[in-house]
Amino acid sequence: VQLQASGGGLVQAGGSLRLSCAASARTFSTYHMGWFRQAPGKEREFVAGISWSGGSTYYRDSVKGRFTISRDNAKNTVYLQMNSLKAEDTAVYYCAASARARVGIRSSEYSYWGQGTQVTVSS
Repeated sequence: VQLQASGGGLVQAGGSLRLSCAASARTFSTYHMGWFRQAPGKEREFVAGISWSGGSTYYRDSVKGRFTISRDNAKNTVYLQMNSLKAEDTAVYYCAASARARVGIRSSEYSYWGQGTQVTVSS
């Protein structure tokens, strides 16, 4: 599975961005998908995850109520809508795909990764 993330950029605090991740696989709809982020000097961390059907979603506490993960299996694409952005959301954001039985929150549970897209929130 090849993943291509896009949509990052520079935004002021309080603003919004929508990240997209396009997948190459015809079997995209069988993968759970996740978004992770990594800030300079920090470990990669789970941001949000969505089940293969889109019926279940998961978020880290700090983004609940501000970020929304969704997917369109007909377009082989997963999205991350980010609202009310804060300076601490600044990071490189990665999408990832997992064939495991459940949506994971650890990066080790994901087998395929996109190249990352930079999100910078200015305060």
